[in-house]
Amino acid sequence: MNFTIPTKTLNDGLNIPAIGFGTYSLNGSAGVNAIVSAIHAGYRLLDTAYNYENEGAVGRAVKKAGVAREEILIASKLPGRYHDYSKAVIAIQESLFRASLDYYDLYLIHWPNPRVNLYVEAWQALIDARKWGLIRSIGVCNFLPEHLERLEKETGVLPSINQIELHPYFAQQAAAAWNQEKEIVTEAWTPLGRKKNDVLDNPVITDLAAKYGKSTAQIVLRWEVQRGIVPIPKASTLVRQKENLSVFDFVLSESEMDAIFALDRPDGRVAGQDPASYEEF
Repeated sequence: MNFTIPTKTLNDGLNIPAIGFGTYSLNGSAGVNAIVSAIHAGYRLLDTAYNYENEGAVGRAVKKAGVAREEILIASKLPGRYHDYSKAVIAIQESLFRASLDYYDLYLIHWPNPRVNLYVEAWQALIDARKWGLIRSIGVCNFLPEHLERLEKETGVLPSINQIELHPYFAQQAAAAWNQEKEIVTEAWTPLGRKKNDVLDNPVITDLAAKYGKSTAQIVLRWEVQRGIVPIPKASTLVRQKENLSVFDFVLSESEMDAIFALDRPDGRVAGQDPASYEEF
């Protein structure tokens, strides 16, 4: 890697890379090898989750890669079925045991599950786990402003990160602006969309890729990092892993940024998962 990945400082002082590596569906030995490859490519922020069932693969890859643990930031997520405070505390411990880690750098509540209505309990468990040294920084995923406001009102603690679905067909301008105002860093899951929504085949994206001599994925990731968003793309091959990291050597113009923003759709979610009603198991 012949460039330095910029960093962002979270509201609790932790510095994280401006781009991370998603590990969803990278399981077993093949998953370990893909994650080791990503670490060797230069990724230093790894994103997993209890429900991905690959925390063990991530932990094994970190040990196998030969990079010092303190140089790598590892994030995992609490599943919906463990929002009860006592269950959340146990789940956090189990997450660590699975990965053979002493601590997570980041731990997030995966979904608010508003119908179950225990996300404040879950948040208190994360707050306490941070005090106990099990977690360095705590955040959430898929939380709407109403959920975040309640966390602040009832615990006095806002997340350092809110990881949300974000890509050109679901630009999340209002959510990202709200997070920024509250000094919460926005991370993007599914930052490249998915094959079924063909965002990478959109003519706006392909034309920009041709102009800059970049891949369509690099154009989309550049659009995100230029907004101050931290994308966490997944790639299983070294070529794609390196390609996704190489987005810091060009700049999109304001009009080009706006052209990508114009692709936003009211129904742009890849799977229709609305945090106001979606419930994760």
